[in-house]
Amino acid sequence: MLKIWGRVNSVNVKKALWAAEELGLEYQRVDAGLQFGVNKTPEYLKMNPTGLVPTIDDDGFRLWESHTIVRYLASKHGTGALCPTDLRVRADAERWMDWAFAFQRAMRDVFWGLIRTPPEKRDAKAIEAGRVASNRLAADVLETSLEKKAYVAGDTFTMGDIPIGCEVQRWMRVPIERPRLPNVEAWFARLGERPAFRKIVDIPLT
Repeated sequence: MLKIWGRVNSVNVKKALWAAEELGLEYQRVDAGLQFGVNKTPEYLKMNPTGLVPTIDDDGFRLWESHTIVRYLASKHGTGALCPTDLRVRADAERWMDWAFAFQRAMRDVFWGLIRTPPEKRDAKAIEAGRVASNRLAADVLETSLEKKAYVAGDTFTMGDIPIGCEVQRWMRVPIERPRLPNVEAWFARLGERPAFRKIVDIPLT
């Protein structure tokens, strides 16, 4: 059985779990990271020398890096669906998977500052800079790209929507001022219709 190490409130772990749920896979999740520890133990570091989460074990094949895990699971179990067979559509999906890290970097100080830092220790300037940067990326890149598409790589949901969907969920749920972006909002609403998204991704931020 597929085994996934990571805590449910990690944005990167959510990506692997969402992919597994979309594919209907049986899996066992093991709490790891932050308050659970585990990820700095010698046993874990043998599997994943970065000491980060998630890590998977698929019948003895161990893999880390969240977006690579999504690609692997989608290719193994969802070719023609989550993993497009058309080369250009697949490249488009993978482009969005890579770009999701740019959005994550912009959001990092916002999320950590407002959700995981006590009010008296918050860096207001860093939070505001992250808010401005993430709003700009959402407006200038994602909103424009979704103008004539239902999903990031076209008319159907693919693996490309998973990483950026997880990142945008945090942006949509943190208490900040955001611009009105009708294309992004419509895409996010479509993600919200998916049971796996509601179960794994759109949970309270902690």
